[in-house]
Amino acid sequence: MNASKFIVAAVAMSISVTALGAGGHEDGQAAKNGEPAKASEADRTITVEMHDNYYEPEVIDVKQGETVRFVVENKGSLVHEFNIGTPAMHEAHQEEMEMMVEHGVIQGGKLNHDMMEMDMGNGHSMKHDDPNSVLLEPGQSKEIVWTFSEKGNLEFACNVPGHYQAGMYGDMNFN
Repeated sequence: MNASKFIVAAVAMSISVTALGAGGHEDGQAAKNGEPAKASEADRTITVEMHDNYYEPEVIDVKQGETVRFVVENKGSLVHEFNIGTPAMHEAHQEEMEMMVEHGVIQGGKLNHDMMEMDMGNGHSMKHDDPNSVLLEPGQSKEIVWTFSEKGNLEFACNVPGHYQAGMYGDMNFN
């Protein structure tokens, strides 16, 4: 296998594993801890600001069965992610994010949207469109609506290379 086919295959495998993030990634934690919902079902709205390597708020309290509409705003100067998952899911997702940097999809403070559309085979691309996650350029804002179906070890994090390690994550505390 030549090098370019190997890279494409490796990225496709990584993305196909990560694409399961909301439904069955790792040990099935996401599936039992929550699922996407509609904004009309939200019990409340929480605004989350992403700054360069930290979030405001740093901790989010949720209730089992609660549906939360997260309005996520990137107030930093770099591309950042808001991703709801278990620590193991974030660790696995960081490999995909590293590949996105290596292939020029994430370029510091901007995203190469053309590269995100690149066909990786088997219907996979480098799009970052999982229902438990948003990837935003500086000044952008998007929403995630999530129902927390069962108590679990959840956190929110930015998995852009180096950001999680610099402390850009927070806990989801169940009440």
